Amino acid sequence: MIRVGLKCATKYIFDRLLALVALVFLFPVLLSIALAIKSSSHGPVFFRQIRVGKDRRLFSIIKFRTMVNNQSFNTFTTSEDPRITSLGRFLRKWKLDELPELVNVLLGEMSFVGPRPDVPGYADVLKGEEQRILSLRPGITGPATLKYFFEEEILAGVKDPKEYNDLVIFPDKVKINMKYLEKHSLIVDLKIIIYTILRKQNYEY
Repeated sequence: MIRVGLKCATKYIFDRLLALVALVFLFPVLLSIALAIKSSSHGPVFFRQIRVGKDRRLFSIIKFRTMVNNQSFNTFTTSEDPRITSLGRFLRKWKLDELPELVNVLLGEMSFVGPRPDVPGYADVLKGEEQRILSLRPGITGPATLKYFFEEEILAGVKDPKEYNDLVIFPDKVKINMKYLEKHSLIVDLKIIIYTILRKQNYEY
């Protein structure tokens, strides 16, 4: 129990320190993207959405806005969604829209590596041991994120994106996240971060 608590504490401290360094280092990039969004389309720079975090606590995830200023956002977005702006397509392709989530990490709401935070409703689908996934802080990236790096393109190629997600992608992500729950460590997290930077999709423990 002490060992588990120490591992979690180390991960928590590592995440917040790295987030602070990353925010300082990437500030010129963040500012440039914010100015580009503001000058290229009407609406706020940031997009916020309620997600389920560690121990089912709700928090507001922060991303760069990549769609037209329309509040009717769907849970599922494909790469062909007409609401995505030209700049937004570039940001989403390179995952730059997720850089503001560093603030969520700094605040202790997210981790660099972990299961992606779902919107309310999907946490209720988890059964039995699967609910242990919610004992982890959600991550900016993770082994499931790596496998489904091109998830929006996958969803664009199916007839019913929500059904495909619910029946295929979501259950597979649960299995991957359960394995991460058992195997995660600081070394594993560092490897996954490197894999993410290199855009390598399949992580093996």
